[in-house]
Formats: sequence, C-alpha cells, structure tokens
Amino acid sequence: MTGNITLTMVKPLAVKQGYTGPILAQIAEAGFRIIALKYLRLSEAQARAFYLVHKDRPFYNDLVRSMTSGPIVAAILEKENAVEAYRALIGPTDPSKAPEGSIRKKFGTSIEANAVHGSDSDDNAITESNFFFSQLERL
Repeated sequence: MTGNITLTMVKPLAVKQGYTGPILAQIAEAGFRIIALKYLRLSEAQARAFYLVHKDRPFYNDLVRSMTSGPIVAAILEKENAVEAYRALIGPTDPSKAPEGSIRKKFGTSIEANAVHGSDSDDNAITESNFFFSQLERL
C-alpha cells in the first residue's frame, strides 16, 4: 500500500475552534478516502514518541506542549500518491505562505498552529499510521 496512504491529525487548536468538520469535508472533496478515524488526547509520552524525530530541534518541547493541549483527530487517508497529494492540499507549514484555498491557509493561524499534520514521506505515513491505528481499526 506504499504510496496510497498518509496520516493526518487535526491539531488541538483547530479542533477547539470547530474546524474538524470543515477540514474533513475538504479532505473528502479532494478525493481522499478516510480509512481510519480517531478522536483522542495525546499524553505527553505519546506526543514525545510521535515527534521523536524532532527531539533535537529547538521547537520540540513547544510542539509537544501544543499537541497535548487538547484533543486531536487522527485519520489515515487513502488516495493514489497520498503523501504528495495531501501535502499539496494542506500547503506549507507556514499558513501565511500557503496557497489560497489550502487547509493551512484557511484554518491555520501560525507555523505552530497550522491546523493539521501531514506525513512527509511514504515510509513515515506507514510508521505514523501504525502509531495510531491497528489493522482492525482500518477499512
């Protein structure tokens, strides 16, 4: 399935602002199929484990704090070339540099509060999907 799935998370601030529905609608309208969906709150240990790749970066602790500040919605999305297609749909990390109509332009407020996470490679999409979902939780 490599190349056909990606993981997204609607981040805590976007969930709090009521953007989950509109974000999921935009994802579906772009032709993605949601094959797993979960509403949860990450513990500090879970957030640290998920973002372990960034542990030496200066923003790591702020990222962990942000991602544990409220509930998230995690989903596995399916589409041909899913990672590339989803990254185009969400736009760059900085919402001010994202194209009009992209998810981060519409719903993000800053680099830190950019509304959604999206896997950055096919390998990471698999790893991240496995972090949140067992095979029994997927269509």
